[in-house]
Amino acid sequence: MTKTMIEATEVAMALGEGPGRVDALKGINLSLAGGELTLLMGPSGSGKTTLLSVLGCMLSPTIGTVQIRGRSTTGLSSEQLAELRRDNVGFVFQSYHLFPTLTAAENVRLALDVRGEHSPLARVKAEKALATVGLSHKANAFPRALSGGEQQRVAIARAIVGDASVILADEPTAALDSENGQAVMTVLAEIAKYPARAMFIVTHDPRIMPFADRILRIEDGRIVSDQRRGANLSAVRPLKYAS
Repeated sequence: MTKTMIEATEVAMALGEGPGRVDALKGINLSLAGGELTLLMGPSGSGKTTLLSVLGCMLSPTIGTVQIRGRSTTGLSSEQLAELRRDNVGFVFQSYHLFPTLTAAENVRLALDVRGEHSPLARVKAEKALATVGLSHKANAFPRALSGGEQQRVAIARAIVGDASVILADEPTAALDSENGQAVMTVLAEIAKYPARAMFIVTHDPRIMPFADRILRIEDGRIVSDQRRGANLSAVRPLKYAS
């Protein structure tokens, strides 16, 4: 039986005050298990990024609770939230967020530097993470010498190098062409098989649906459907990205 890595209970999130107040999330109940790749889909403004931010401890919900590996975020200070996020959550963004003056290996090691890991073991961990995403041969390359897909794979290596229990990805294929989009999703799907890690991807891109174990749909701040691989997804086949 897989273990729950992160759980949201009756989470609501209000943004702004007075006439400008927006209820971005409304009564979200969500449990993400290790070994699964979950997609969150929905129209713009539906609450996708807000939910990602709440799960990643970047925003505290107005109402409700979030637990990461059984630890509640309720009542934690900003420093405690940062520590919980640093030790348990890896992020992958659409725009890669790599430092242009650092090599691929150095960009990956940044995730260990912020945790105070500076020993030779940190170098070994970074090399292993790059190998996991198929970029051992690019360890000494700078971002400008990498394709968009390779830069995204470096960002994935950085997200997993600290053995994060949860990987949160925000539109990881949106800026990529056909070949690179497929390569990145293949890497993410393989990483998601690890039973002690949950993968949660926010996307507008229906082409990556075949990689999912579970697909959630959100509208107006509420999760309106939850489909798991099986009867609902068994007929889905990998689609080719348009050139």
